[in-house]
Amino acid sequence: MSPTWHNHTGNQSCNPRDIVRPRSLQELIDLVRRAEKEGTTVRAVGAGHSWSDVALTDGYLVEPDNLSGVDRVDEGALRPDARGRKLVRVLGGTHVHTLNDELDRMGLALANMGGYDAQTISGVVSTSTHGSGLRWGPFPDMVRSLDLVVSGGEALRVEPANGPTDPGAFNEPPCQLVQDDRTFAAAVCGMGTMGLIHSLVLEVREKFWLNEVRTLSSWEEVRDSLTEDGVLGEGDHYELFLNPYPGKDGRHRLLVTRRKDCPEPAGQPQDKLERHPLTEFESSLPITGVLLRLLARRFPSLMARRFDSVLADMEDDGYANVSYKVFNIGEANHLPAYSMELGVALEDDRHLRAVDRILAIAEERRDKDRIYHTSPIALRFVAPSSAYASMMYDRATMMIELIMVDGSRGGYALLEGYEVRLADLGVRPHWGQHNALTPGRASALYPRWDDWIAVERQLNASGVFDSAFTRRVGIP
Repeated sequence: MSPTWHNHTGNQSCNPRDIVRPRSLQELIDLVRRAEKEGTTVRAVGAGHSWSDVALTDGYLVEPDNLSGVDRVDEGALRPDARGRKLVRVLGGTHVHTLNDELDRMGLALANMGGYDAQTISGVVSTSTHGSGLRWGPFPDMVRSLDLVVSGGEALRVEPANGPTDPGAFNEPPCQLVQDDRTFAAAVCGMGTMGLIHSLVLEVREKFWLNEVRTLSSWEEVRDSLTEDGVLGEGDHYELFLNPYPGKDGRHRLLVTRRKDCPEPAGQPQDKLERHPLTEFESSLPITGVLLRLLARRFPSLMARRFDSVLADMEDDGYANVSYKVFNIGEANHLPAYSMELGVALEDDRHLRAVDRILAIAEERRDKDRIYHTSPIALRFVAPSSAYASMMYDRATMMIELIMVDGSRGGYALLEGYEVRLADLGVRPHWGQHNALTPGRASALYPRWDDWIAVERQLNASGVFDSAFTRRVGIP
């Protein structure tokens, strides 16, 4: 009997041929060759934190937890101009929280990250997960080198043409070195379709501290300042948490979060520093998950009426700690929820028009169909990416995260409606979150899609990494 696998929220599941937990590069090579010999497929699932079908398979399903570890890169194998840079090699199954702990011990840190740290590094890179702030791109743009096992069980080290590895010094059989801009720009955000990631080289920075300040405002007040010449160009880690419904004064309340570099806080060790107690208390009540599901299913209007008070409880005049503890939003990560995330360009104020339209649609669906958002909406800002299949490819982007509590009535249909009704603005759905992408739309959204497909055909020549997801989004 086939085993059953499901993601962490249970909204995606599959019955793979087998669940395997490789411990080495050679075991990944052997697995791909075995799958090809048996005429089946292979997919890696990371930590199972995708709400889309990106990881599902009826072939071999790889859980990569045994491929975990972080180390400094051996400078003897680097080009002279790469020596002295802060480069670390990370095994693909390493969880982001483990990576953060190891970097901290080395006196290093990720320059940016999202609000959650339980995913694997291969998962966040392969789906172009991100933090916020227009000085920083998504995770693929931190990668300088990628070790993959591709079709035929071939092991490749893939880098840009000017990648850090010195070709004359490279001698790591069975890996072959491929230094090519197009191959790297395609493979680094590959959604699991170009091979199994054994390890990655990331460029990081020195350990640093952040101070986070959260203030209440409204969409109507901040809207016109959200430009690259305005607040988005000031260099902060800047994001918004927006009530989709207006108050009695017609304004949509929001929480503005700004994070800036600061000196190390004096007087307390970093593991004793905490966010505002109201925020953590409200998020960590043992009954919260059960209660939220009940409210989302039966009384969503009550939840929506509380959004303003929830945002007010999150206001905080300062939380300073080591960077990765400030990036992590805390206990709220454990609430039962799923989401869709849509990336829209800042060009021609498309990001502002997108939010205006979402607010209008939210009111329409509430008034007409009694379908409610069951969470405020998160707005984050990301620099252009060089990865061909990144939602941020070649454009400064606002990512709109539409969050729903698990069990919300009509939740998935509400989200899919946004994707369709914002299509004319060129929104790009996050690969790892709920989406309704079709072949025609996927190819139209990405200017280098044909190049991405050409590399995919090369690295997945046997179809060993195919799945229902690849067929749905038009990866032949």
